[in-house]
Amino acid sequence: MKFISWNVNGLRAAMKKGFLERFNEFDADFFCLQETKLQAGQITLDLPGYLQYWNYAEKKGYSGTAIFTKHEPLTVRLGLGLAEHDTEGRTVTLEYPGFFLVCVYTPNAQDGLKRLPYRMAWEDAFRDYLRSLDAEKPVIVCGDMNVAHEEIDLKNPATNHGNAGFSDEERGKMTELLAAGFTDSFRHLYPEARDAYSWWSYRAAARERNVGWRIDYFLCSDRAAEKIEKAYICPEVMGSDHCPVGLEISL
Repeated sequence: MKFISWNVNGLRAAMKKGFLERFNEFDADFFCLQETKLQAGQITLDLPGYLQYWNYAEKKGYSGTAIFTKHEPLTVRLGLGLAEHDTEGRTVTLEYPGFFLVCVYTPNAQDGLKRLPYRMAWEDAFRDYLRSLDAEKPVIVCGDMNVAHEEIDLKNPATNHGNAGFSDEERGKMTELLAAGFTDSFRHLYPEARDAYSWWSYRAAARERNVGWRIDYFLCSDRAAEKIEKAYICPEVMGSDHCPVGLEISL
């Protein structure tokens, strides 16, 4: 099965930059979006053959996630089931006979790490949620997780140390998540790959110079890691400050 994940940084804007063409070219079984920045009824997508599942933020023009799939799920869950974490439309979970799929848009710690305390609480709640799913069946987690885990995952680790997305606290939470029974699919296949990024600032021609960060992931339960066939990043695909990432796995 083929999975694609993409932070589109506003789906309505991405639609004007060739989103549907890219979507059709990928022909994925599952296409997961983050940062849709939509409310219900603000867009109508004609995606023949796909079911659409959306989670909207209460705040207009903010956050939001969605999954488009060729496969009807057994169950659909929007959010974590926790009121304090479910107002920003940050997760969609689909259940299938052999696995759960979770699309996530992790909160940004923001400049000066002013939202770091909330981010830490979110991380703990999200990890507990994934572990509860993993106790039932294997889990695939994808999305913009807003952290470059190791120095190899961004161009300038020294100058960004302590900044949002590369603070010790955020990196530590990713380490905890992986230690809880999850595998970073890209690093599983390419442990030494450098200059492989999924997000670039709009400033200073960062994308053209490939001064980027790898903050978009596909994780899977450790016991499913042997079934990973492909994991990849698609920097050639334009339309957002993020590019799509992909996973092909036999489940």
